Amino acid sequence: MVLLGPPGAGKGTQAARISERLSIPAISTGDIFRANASGATELGKQAKQYMDKGEYVPDSVTNAMVKERLAAADAAQGFLLDGYPRTESQVHELDAMLAETGLALDVVLEITADAEAVVARLLKRATEQNRADDTEPVIRRRLEVYAEQTEPLASLYGSRGLLVRVDGIGDVDEVTERIMTALAPYAAV
Repeated sequence: MVLLGPPGAGKGTQAARISERLSIPAISTGDIFRANASGATELGKQAKQYMDKGEYVPDSVTNAMVKERLAAADAAQGFLLDGYPRTESQVHELDAMLAETGLALDVVLEITADAEAVVARLLKRATEQNRADDTEPVIRRRLEVYAEQTEPLASLYGSRGLLVRVDGIGDVDEVTERIMTALAPYAAV
């Protein structure tokens, strides 16, 4: 499963809930990038340069990390990708990774959210969690980058018959139930 949606739509929260209900790992590139950045690894230093500007980390770094993670034993019975793919070239890279192992995506879930609601949500989170990467200019730039590069993936996956959309605004439990209802045809939820 792939999880799409703008920054601040609740993907991380919902990914954890979906992961628990379906007993599959939630694989978040954002978490991997932040862990590497806080650990000051070489990869983290590279990723941080892009993250601090609200830009995407280059495909060469991201693709290698995702491929390695999908090869882990806990992903053998399924997985949820949160934050990947973000570009059409990453979609094709993911297709190739899965084809190498005889796998294919079952569903792509897009969590939708109003842009102004997302900005307010992320500014609140930045204050609560002291996240330096969540300033208003960076948030707005991340939303622009999402619209330019990632929103087209919804159309691509829609044309493949894989896309399911769910409104991400509202009470967390309500959104979870909307998602699980929408996923019911694809998994034993």
